Amino acid sequence: MDIILLTKGLREKGSLSLNRWQLVSAGLLTFIMLPLTALSFGYLLGQGGAELPPHALQAEWTETQQQQQLADAKQQAQDNLNTLAINVGRLQGHMMRIDALGERLTEMAGIDGDEFDFSVAPAQGGPEGGVLMRDTTVNDFIHSLDTLSQRLEHRHQQMDVLEGLLMNRNLQQAVSPQGRPITKGWLSSHFGERTDPFTGKLAQHQGVDFAGKEGSSVISVAAGVVTVAEKRYGYGNLVEVNHGNGYVTRYGHNKTVQVSAGQIVEKGEVLALMGSTGRSTGPHVHFEVLQNGKPVDPAKYIYTAGK
Repeated sequence: MDIILLTKGLREKGSLSLNRWQLVSAGLLTFIMLPLTALSFGYLLGQGGAELPPHALQAEWTETQQQQQLADAKQQAQDNLNTLAINVGRLQGHMMRIDALGERLTEMAGIDGDEFDFSVAPAQGGPEGGVLMRDTTVNDFIHSLDTLSQRLEHRHQQMDVLEGLLMNRNLQQAVSPQGRPITKGWLSSHFGERTDPFTGKLAQHQGVDFAGKEGSSVISVAAGVVTVAEKRYGYGNLVEVNHGNGYVTRYGHNKTVQVSAGQIVEKGEVLALMGSTGRSTGPHVHFEVLQNGKPVDPAKYIYTAGK
């Protein structure tokens, strides 16, 4: 193979003759050198790119720092939201408890539900303030929630005290003698001086008598503990109930007794069935009220329930 050499002016300068083996050797050498040259060039470029100038390194470090600050801010915001969510949930729990307690107290106190409705938010209003306040920040909101939580807790404690007072008042009413000792019947004899139905002489009647149908219910006028449930001279079949605070009631002349000594009874519970046992002229219940061991006129306790 002949290779012709030309000058810049395209004039023939000379020629070079290559045989077949020389041409193959030159091709192999070129094939090997090209990849090596490319690898060397890439390595040099890589080395040059790693050595960034100082201002480029500073910019890269600043960007990384800003990204970290942004991530920290996002995390803090998420933490604040979690805190607010927990506080809101806790306040909602307090509100539910107070609403339930308020409704229970309203019912116990006999207040009209329309006048004191815990299910409706309290009415608020007023003219707009003359000074424009700044926007509320997250910290302001958290502080407000904490303050509200403390107030709600204090209010809950106050309502617990109020409930206790109402319960004591209701308990006092439950154990205080009130009402009639019968469900059906009429008043047949008053307290005080009267003509004895057996002797015809004046005598002190230490209770009141309620007449009615034999076998009708005789009920307790207050909650208490049965201290006597037996037959006793003059009273016939007698039931005696101790109500505490110095109050005792007696129910005499019963046909049968429905309770036993030591039994706890509630107001309105059946103690016996009306009869005419003992010193009696007909079916009735002899009802006595004793205060600190002394008989008192039952009339004021009988008619108190109607007030």
